[in-house]
Amino acid sequence: MRRRTFYAIVSLALLSWAGLTFHLFLQRPQGKVHRSSKLNDQLDLLELELQKQLRSNEELLIKLRSLKKKNIAQEKDSKSEEIIKESNSTSVKPSPIIGVLVFSCNRITIKRNLDQLLKYRPSKEQFPIVVSQDCGHEPTTKVIQSYGDQLTLIRQPDQSDIPLVGKEKKFKGYYKIARHYGWALNKTFHGFNYDTMIIVEDDLDISPDFFEYFLALYPILKSDLTLWCISAWNDNGKNGMVAENPEILHRSDFFPGLGWMLTKDLWLELQNKWPKAFWDDWIRQPAQRKERACIRPEISRTKTFGKVGVSNGLFYEKHLKFIRLNDKFVPFTQKDLSYLKKDNYDVEFVKLVYGTPAVTVQQLTKGSLSHSNPVRVTYTSKDTFKKAAKALGIMDDFKSGVPRTGYRGVVSFLYKRRWVYLAPTAEWKGYDSTWS
Repeated sequence: MRRRTFYAIVSLALLSWAGLTFHLFLQRPQGKVHRSSKLNDQLDLLELELQKQLRSNEELLIKLRSLKKKNIAQEKDSKSEEIIKESNSTSVKPSPIIGVLVFSCNRITIKRNLDQLLKYRPSKEQFPIVVSQDCGHEPTTKVIQSYGDQLTLIRQPDQSDIPLVGKEKKFKGYYKIARHYGWALNKTFHGFNYDTMIIVEDDLDISPDFFEYFLALYPILKSDLTLWCISAWNDNGKNGMVAENPEILHRSDFFPGLGWMLTKDLWLELQNKWPKAFWDDWIRQPAQRKERACIRPEISRTKTFGKVGVSNGLFYEKHLKFIRLNDKFVPFTQKDLSYLKKDNYDVEFVKLVYGTPAVTVQQLTKGSLSHSNPVRVTYTSKDTFKKAAKALGIMDDFKSGVPRTGYRGVVSFLYKRRWVYLAPTAEWKGYDSTWS
């Protein structure tokens, strides 16, 4: 529109100039009588007309320059808007703030855990650390306070005794832990208003890519409603039983814990029915799990160094101390992890497992196979699973019918450098919660 105005004004100026010139030439004097007088009059008139035209042209020139400036400015603004829109459409969304909740009680060795969290944490603002202490153990409190503003200390206010009778008395520690968990999760999700939390206990070592792992899997957790947690732990992650590839990740129907991430939405779902004890077994029940899965790594991103605790070292000497901790940094945030979404994962998983040749436990343990390719061992009952698991060196227990690390009933691991799938039949209909 402004270009048309510009051209119209220029055309008008040219037409005016042409008209004036035409008029002067038509008014040429005829004859010699009074020629000098008429010529002077015409020259005077011409001078006046030229002065008018010059003033008019100057005004037109000013308008033209003004229009030109506005036109250039508008073109720049238009280009800037296009660049901004394009930039906004391709820019990366701001990184989420993910709180880290460290549970502590009376271990002054929490320093080992906190040192690692602070060493590997990429950003204080993105990963604020909250240490929640129970027990009121002052030496531990002083260790935590020594970190100053690098973290936030909160203290469980309810230190009252929990009255129990009979056999329950020996499980008082589990009751206190559940009470502490419930209070601290309420405090961080509602008091601090965090949207997502990573749960850590004070006796865990972490890997160099601990934060990278959770940050990369955050979008998957938020977008795939068939997931309810991201865990850093592999229950069968002992040396010799994991692949030499720290990039491998799995879906699992078994809630692993020991360094895990949940959202506020999940806490809102669980908070009003939080159990009085044994929260981790409770959370594995069908009423809580609702057929949802977790993501777990092939090589654990956490490892416990707490031999002594409420479990009195249960499983530590025989199992936990052999768990392998990843020592390599994997840039997970630069990788496409969409294959972990259920719609993408399940088809390939079933095809892979049941496309693998079936063998017996005896063939595996005796080394009678002539190849080193992946194999499948079939179980048809709780007892056949347990026998195979014990023979092959993996955890053989169930929680609400789900074997540790299992997905669609399948437990995958390495045995003598060979991938093994301990799997139900292809007609598997789901978990039997009576298997425990």
